[in-house]
Amino acid sequence: MVLKSEDGVVPDDLSPEERQELETIRRRKQELLEDIQRLKDEIAEVTHEIENLGLTEERKSMQRNKQMAMGRKKFNMDPKKGIRFLIDSSLLKNTSNDIAQFLYKGEGLNKTAIGDYLGERDDFNIEVLHAFLQLHEFTDLNLVQALRQFLWSFRLPGEAQKIDRMMEAFAQRYCRCNPGVFQSTDTCYVLSFAVIMLNTSLHNPNVKDKPSVQRFTAMNRGINDGGDLPEDLLRNLYDSIKNEPFKIPEDDGNDLTHTFFNPDREGWLLKLGMCVHSVWIHPSSVS
Repeated sequence: MVLKSEDGVVPDDLSPEERQELETIRRRKQELLEDIQRLKDEIAEVTHEIENLGLTEERKSMQRNKQMAMGRKKFNMDPKKGIRFLIDSSLLKNTSNDIAQFLYKGEGLNKTAIGDYLGERDDFNIEVLHAFLQLHEFTDLNLVQALRQFLWSFRLPGEAQKIDRMMEAFAQRYCRCNPGVFQSTDTCYVLSFAVIMLNTSLHNPNVKDKPSVQRFTAMNRGINDGGDLPEDLLRNLYDSIKNEPFKIPEDDGNDLTHTFFNPDREGWLLKLGMCVHSVWIHPSSVS
């Protein structure tokens, strides 16, 4: 005779102890099956959460990229508003170093807007300017090489005071990277303007009377804290500019050559002194 239990057939020839053991085994089997099903459900739930997490991260990344693109667009239209938007959106830290890194990378940024922001007179903007220059490595570069690197990373604004602040900061950074080349940062500052003016005079087709190396050398006499710079140094700078003009970033906005071609109107050459100024305005006075 065969008996039936809830879990199936129970042979009738089993002893009570064997029947009890069989029931225990079947009960344990059912518990294991339930555990397995529970694990399957948990795995399915975790898998679903992971998939949703991936979608969420993707959406977050897309949203971040969208906000960053919007921030760049705002920056190109109004640099200060663009920076504020990126900070408020937690895409930039409100530190001079973080903002300087953002401007130095320049991805999607208008170089005219970068120049306008770096040239502002606010204390924080000046901090950003110096942090920006810290990202430039000028060690063992001559002045023309350093200027090429610097002037390619943004577009100089047309406002006199902005240019002045930026070139002063450049001179400080160059002298820190190359101690001993000049007696002071003022020397580097004055010579930097002279090199930029030389670039315009040699390569602007509107300038008919091209300065010679002798005129360039004469122009820069006495600027090294009253002493003269080595003639070889000045000749090398002259030859470098003559052979290859500065490359100007392509951007909408003021033309760099135009800015440098009108130093008297802009006023930023006044720091060079009337003697230097008159050399460029009246080149015939120097042989």
